[in-house]
Amino acid sequence: MKKLSYNDNKNIIHRQLRHYRELRGLSQEQLAAKLQTMNVNIDQQMISKIEHNQRLVTDYELACLCTILNVTERDLPSDFYRSVEL
Repeated sequence: MKKLSYNDNKNIIHRQLRHYRELRGLSQEQLAAKLQTMNVNIDQQMISKIEHNQRLVTDYELACLCTILNVTERDLPSDFYRSVEL
């Protein structure tokens, strides 16, 4: 099975996800619960793995995270966009 990563990262949103989650006053468990109400099968441990750069994030998970955190699809991967600016 092929390992998926970008510059040794499993995802490019881990730092900003934690930042916006904490800014909104949500625990990992609360965020997981909100995702589950949107039919996204994620628990607290998976949120932790995402925030510790140990789990991939799918496109629908990204869209749902942005909706819950009230950010745009450019906000969560903003570290990536800054790193590739010319």
